[in-house]
Amino acid sequence: MLKLEKRPSPSVFWGRATPVLAVALTMVAGSLMFAALGKNPFEAIRTIFWDPLFGEFAWYLRGQLLVKAGPLILIAVGLSLGFRAGIWNIGAEGQYIMGAICGAAVGLAAYPTESRLIFPVMVLAGAFGGWVWAMIPAILKTRFNTNEILVSLMLVYVAETVLAMASTGFLRNPDGAGFPGSRNFSGYPAAANPELIAGTGLHWGGVAALGAVVAAYVLLQRHILGFQIKLAGQAPRAARFAGVSPKRLVVMCLGIAGALAGLAGMFEVTGPAGQISIDFNSNYGFTAIIVAFLGRLNPVGILFAGLLMALTYIGGEMASTNLGLPSAAIQAFQGMLLFFLLACDLLTNFRIVPARKEVR
Repeated sequence: MLKLEKRPSPSVFWGRATPVLAVALTMVAGSLMFAALGKNPFEAIRTIFWDPLFGEFAWYLRGQLLVKAGPLILIAVGLSLGFRAGIWNIGAEGQYIMGAICGAAVGLAAYPTESRLIFPVMVLAGAFGGWVWAMIPAILKTRFNTNEILVSLMLVYVAETVLAMASTGFLRNPDGAGFPGSRNFSGYPAAANPELIAGTGLHWGGVAALGAVVAAYVLLQRHILGFQIKLAGQAPRAARFAGVSPKRLVVMCLGIAGALAGLAGMFEVTGPAGQISIDFNSNYGFTAIIVAFLGRLNPVGILFAGLLMALTYIGGEMASTNLGLPSAAIQAFQGMLLFFLLACDLLTNFRIVPARKEVR
């Protein structure tokens, strides 16, 4: 018989090896799932992980990596700060939606301006929209000690309702013959977010994601707030003795996460998505949770984890189109990654040892 024995200190080796092991186990379990669905598992894995990078259409799909990875990285960096401090913001999807709505609303209100100042104002509005939505669970947590997990999650459904109202009501295209959805930003140059370098998929959202990675790394390594975030997560009692204010930390972490999620939504609606629509939200806010943990809550790790998750998005779409795999199977495959990551995390703090028989 075997049992788990707590390690005296977390294992550095398993802390680094766990993401690799989780990816390997996800491939194995995913292959079994694809085989159970009657598909060739080797072909499915190759389509998801190989073809987007080295296949026939790789010249186009490589650029799409940055399109998909940008919002995931931007949201995950914000979430990771709160997760490090033990503040569980599960509602980034709602903050992403509200940032898109606020940013789009400012741009559409100025239509058809040609001023290049409108896009920076939209960026500020997007960040503000996500920040305001994150402040709701922050204020309720600090004033009434509510559970930020439940409040932030429930606000996602409220945001989806506001999105439907915007698509069919106050942001609907007046020239759209009654169809839901706002004007398309691709036809509104002053407010559009096109590729900065043709064929690369890089737009201002990708630049913001890289900037967020660098800023978060500097914050955690060189700033007093970063020290407080790490201390609050690792030793809450020591943090209180050191003068760290838990309420201030809740407001700061939720605010930063909300603003970054709102930015991701704004860059997406003015770029790849092109408009506010009923189905605008694409679960980036939830997938970013997987990215944050896969990257070990480290900004640099999140950068690579975001690219990997973007690869599963693009490869999954190819597998659905070319192999007939249901989209639910691809979502389950992505969910397996978080499952195995959390399961393998046990090895960081525990080791498997033979259970000794008790002598009676």
